[in-house]
Order: sequence, then C-alpha cells, then structure tokens
Amino acid sequence: MQQDYDLLIVGGGLAGNCLALKLANSGLRIAIIEANTRAQLQTAPSGDRALALAAGTALMLETFNAWQGISHVATYIKHIHISDRGHFGKTRLSAEKEKIAALGYVITARELENHISRLVDEASIEVISPARVVGLMSGDKQIHVTLKQGNENLNLSAKLLVGADGGYSSVRQLLDIPQQSVDYGQTAIVTTVNLSLSHQNTAFERFTSSGPLALLPLTKNQSAVVWTRSTEDAEALMLGNEADFLAELQACFGFKLGAFSLAAPRRAFPLSLIRAEKMLAERAVIIGNAVHQLHPVAGQGFNLGLRDVVSLADKLIEQHQLNADIGAKEFLNSYANSRNKDHDKTINFTDTVVKVFSNEWLAMALIRNIGLTLLDHIPSVKHLLTRHAMGLAEINAGPLKNTED
Repeated sequence: MQQDYDLLIVGGGLAGNCLALKLANSGLRIAIIEANTRAQLQTAPSGDRALALAAGTALMLETFNAWQGISHVATYIKHIHISDRGHFGKTRLSAEKEKIAALGYVITARELENHISRLVDEASIEVISPARVVGLMSGDKQIHVTLKQGNENLNLSAKLLVGADGGYSSVRQLLDIPQQSVDYGQTAIVTTVNLSLSHQNTAFERFTSSGPLALLPLTKNQSAVVWTRSTEDAEALMLGNEADFLAELQACFGFKLGAFSLAAPRRAFPLSLIRAEKMLAERAVIIGNAVHQLHPVAGQGFNLGLRDVVSLADKLIEQHQLNADIGAKEFLNSYANSRNKDHDKTINFTDTVVKVFSNEWLAMALIRNIGLTLLDHIPSVKHLLTRHAMGLAEINAGPLKNTED
C-alpha cells in the first residue's frame, strides 16, 4: 500500500526526533522511521555517555519546548578549567564573570533521549518502528522509500527524505554519498566517578600526551569522565580491574576533586573524524552524525548536530509557508551552503585541538601553553572564547536569561 508524506525522517534518535518536534506544528505530514524498538534504544550503551550542552544548544531546545521539561535534571556548568598536564598553561572561564547563569549544562544522553521520545509521543508524530530502509529511488516530485518491517516490505513516498540515522547511516550508504575518515588511533573511555570533594559545577578539560581527559559535573557530587587514550592503552585500562583503572585515572587528573570511586561501568568508543563528502542527493539530505562524527574534545558533536536540525527545520517551515517544494534542488542547496561554514569551522577547530595538544614536541608545548596563559589574561579574547564555548557565536543569540533554582 502506498503512503504519501511531505517528509520522512530516518532515525529516531536525538537528531531525528528533535527535527520532528521542531516541525510538529508546521503543517507538514511527517513520519519517523526507526530500525530499533524503543526498548533497544533505551538500553543502548551509547545512552550512558554524558552530553555537554552548550548554552546555545539549550536555547535551541527551548524553541520547540524540549528544554523546559528536562532542565531540572541537567547540571549547570559554571566554570570551565582548561589545562595541559605537566605544563604551566591554563585557562579558566566563568559564568559569573560573563554575568550569566551557566556556560552550559551536562546531562546523560539517555535522559535527554527518553525525554525527547516522550515529547514525540505526546505530539502524536507517527513513528514506524522497527523498520529498516532497504531501497531508495528519486523521481521528479517524490522520493520512493522501501522499508523492511518484519517479513514484509512497505513502500512509502515523500517530497523529502532526511537521513538522521547516525554514523553508520543506511541512508548515506543507499544514496552512495562517500565519506572521508581519519582514524585518530584513540579510544574514549566513558564512565562516572564519585568525588570526595565538590566539583563546584566545574568542567575540567585536561590535555595529556595520550589525549584529553574531561570531567564534567553531574549531580550528587559525581563527574562524568571522558578519557581519551591510545587504542592500546585503552584496551589495557578496560581489561584491568577497577582499582588499577582508578589509580591510573587519579594519577592523570590529580586530587583537585579528591579521591575517585567508580559509579558506573566503563565503556569504550573508538575515535575517528568522519565527514560525508556532501549532505545532499536528489530529494534527500543527511544531518547530524550521518554527516559528521567528531572527536569528543570540547564536546561539539551534539551541539553541531542540533544546529543542523534547527537550521533545516527553520528553512523547511519557511519553504512550506511559501507553498514551495521542500525537496527542490535549489532549496536543498541553499540549506547545505548555509551549513558548510559552521561544519568547516567546528570540525577544523576540533581536529586542530586534538593534534596540537597531543604533540609533545617541546616548541609546540611551549607555544600552546603561552597561548593558554594569554587567553587567561586577556579579557576580550577570553570573552570571545567563552561565547564560542557557549555555542552563542554560531547562532547569533544572547545568553540564557534563566537562573538556577
């Protein structure tokens, strides 16, 4: 049976669900296609990771009422402390000095995913799940999509298809969109630790010769750990016992937050820089991790993906209000062109930070530590850095006005 939609979104994770919510009252007929059941999504290991939400990201979530119901479980980031292990350089950013409530927020991916999923249900947005996309064929006015649902095939059509189905995007593969990949030779170990001293709402980013170590503040005097190590070192740390792991972690970070104890299982994620060579095909566009996967340094991945979502949604609403074709080539090119600068800037910044701060060449270490020290003592430069850390420079918005309860 043929079913027609204005928009089909492949992927029921954060990017796909946020796009659907942003468009919920647009008048567009929308359906989300998701390969996994809700139970599978809720138990996925990736849900354990902590998300560092820039203040600008919270502003964007607020525009489609997705922040108001979850902000109370997010931990405010009031300070950011950046240092280089074994060297003198450091930079400290402060929400108080910027006269704002928070530089950003920390929340577990699972908490945010579950909240957004509930909002999708409440908005009565159609979800086709579990179903996999197995075929795509574009025409002049529609894109035809073949789904595999159990033992049956389902054929759908839409004016536009959006691939929001993550790093292993089936949509990207079916559209034959190539991607560039750089293996960092590193693995991120993710866990949560109890602290014997208060984190005082401080996010720490400590650069080491083997990769960055981030401790992000959580409630109950805990911090989320994102520890980047070489692939070989990470394997050894994952195989070792808890005591050995904590001893290594404590030696790397020090005792600024007191003694650590594990509060969650350790999980490991190999790290690569992956970027699709283009965002578009005929009557199709890919967004979020389907387009770009970044190193976790500076926590830019989800923030960049949400900017994709909001930009596309705003353009779709405007195009629909003009009674224009939301799958038109010129329209999609306009969207892609509007996102390229942000993608280039954010990806290049993240990649450069990884390379510069993993380089122990003495001259490079001296340059970067002088840079960190200068940043800490030049107010105008620090203010600009803070705006970028908050994700406000990218969306041209002012700081959040809400204050902590």
